Amino acid sequence: MNKEQNPEIDLQHLEQKIDALVQVCQNLHEENQQLKSQQADLIQQRSALMDKTEKAKTRIESMISRLKLMEI
Repeated sequence: MNKEQNPEIDLQHLEQKIDALVQVCQNLHEENQQLKSQQADLIQQRSALMDKTEKAKTRIESMISRLKLMEI
């Protein structure tokens, strides 16, 4: 029997392909959620590091100013 003679087999193949596509979509959605979560974490870490860097810069500039005053 060829495809024209057995539409039930064609329907089963189509159903399998649709199921596979649904699974791919679900996997991509889960991966996307994980990536969004990682991105949020990295943004938070970056902000904390930038704040820490700014505080260190301010402290260093203050120390340099005090050292310059001691030279005079």
